Amino acid sequence: MSRIGRKPIPIPPGVEVKIEEGNKVTVRGPKGELVQTFHPEMKIEVKDGQVVVSRPSDEKFFKALHGLTRTLIANMITGVTQGYQKELEIVGIGYRAQKVGNKLILQVGFTHPVEVTPPPGINIAVEGGTKIIVSGIDKQKVGQVAADIRAVCPPNPYTGKGIRYKDEQVRLKPGKKAVGAK
Repeated sequence: MSRIGRKPIPIPPGVEVKIEEGNKVTVRGPKGELVQTFHPEMKIEVKDGQVVVSRPSDEKFFKALHGLTRTLIANMITGVTQGYQKELEIVGIGYRAQKVGNKLILQVGFTHPVEVTPPPGINIAVEGGTKIIVSGIDKQKVGQVAADIRAVCPPNPYTGKGIRYKDEQVRLKPGKKAVGAK
């Protein structure tokens, strides 16, 4: 049995988990509400203040789906209680970000500023012009928006300039080597 899949998920106080027909799971908490539909053959139950996920058989497909289903429900519960956030840093002279209304405007070496509009439920904050914080209750959306912002100008392997995650290590390549004169 899946080690991750068989662990029950504790439901913290103030969180309501509702399982509807067709394995549609709704999680309501202090930060908001998340709804997701899972594979109809996976068995999801609420017992004694915990969510328990079980699989119908030991086929390879269901073994893989077991841990995934449990992890996604656990992420939903964490999202509505604590939320998720990703931090990005901008490195480079003249590279900066600013927030205008709901949009993020990036000036990262192009001839024009790049506008990024977050989807509903995702908040973007800018600190000091070089630090971007993406936050929200849906882990998948937060990660995707952060990846989209990073993709505007990923770190250059020679100079290190660009947008990177907060703790990302960028290995710099050596530049051209001078050829010795004879």
